[in-house]
Amino acid sequence: MLRHIPKTDNPNLLVGIDTSDDASVYKISDDTAIIQTLDFFTPVVDDPYTFGQIAAANSLSDIYAMGGKPVLALNIVCFPTCPSPDVLGQILKGGADKVIEAGAVIAGGHSIDDNEPKYGLSVMGIINPEEVLTNSTARAGDLLILTKPLGTGIINTAIKGGIADERNIKDSVEVMSYLNKYASQIASKYNVHACTDITGFGFMGHLYEMVSSSHVSARVHHKEIPLIKGAKEFAGMGIIPSGAYRNRKYMEGKYLFGDFVEQNIKDIMFDPQTSGGLLISADKADAYKMISDLENIKTSCSIVGEVTKKQDYFIYVD
Repeated sequence: MLRHIPKTDNPNLLVGIDTSDDASVYKISDDTAIIQTLDFFTPVVDDPYTFGQIAAANSLSDIYAMGGKPVLALNIVCFPTCPSPDVLGQILKGGADKVIEAGAVIAGGHSIDDNEPKYGLSVMGIINPEEVLTNSTARAGDLLILTKPLGTGIINTAIKGGIADERNIKDSVEVMSYLNKYASQIASKYNVHACTDITGFGFMGHLYEMVSSSHVSARVHHKEIPLIKGAKEFAGMGIIPSGAYRNRKYMEGKYLFGDFVEQNIKDIMFDPQTSGGLLISADKADAYKMISDLENIKTSCSIVGEVTKKQDYFIYVD
């Protein structure tokens, strides 16, 4: 679909649609650029306040993936007229609280009548043009760091099927509602070459976007990937969201799994994430220091692989 959008030839547009990056970046002065993004989706949990928090954290994440600071947000609301307005109020309250936690402000928004509720944010961030992180500048020799565990899509599918327990739900909600702000702040202290966040295309899809845009390959160590408790077991039961199959189909011919990678782990690696973590490509020496600092945030972080020179496949998983 993006092929129908005319390409913009503007020297101030530092990041556009060419590399499937997380947000656009537009330079407005020698020391300031704006980062612009938007995202919204249907509820992934029953509680409206929690849904608002998760949707806002997800929308804000693109700013952090570019290395920026969110400053302004606008609500995007699609909501039916029949439910109690208190439900929408709780969604908006959840979103506002996350925006406040991010240090930004909500300055309004737009709503339409829709049979299926949807909520998210359009977010503007700021950054020095020399400090913009993209997904297209990973370097051979870098190590790959993942800052949240995988499995939210599988857990959410189990929740919808009524087979997830309270601990599964609690763990998943904590991961989805946790801001990538804290990992981004730590990453800014180190020599990071590229960054993206893991959302709807899953770990494999977003890693592919990074390495293909950077003209390199990656080797991933599957045993080092952090997982949400219960995700491996549910995947083994076949509790897989449809998006995971679409992600795998899209990735055909682009990856190679080793013989000892279990099927449920493969499924988790294609699992579409809601408000997933950052995937950071960093200088090797700095990556080890960074992972030590990341132990202080509230999600599981791990060095999950390394960037290599371009090979026959974009991603190798051992």
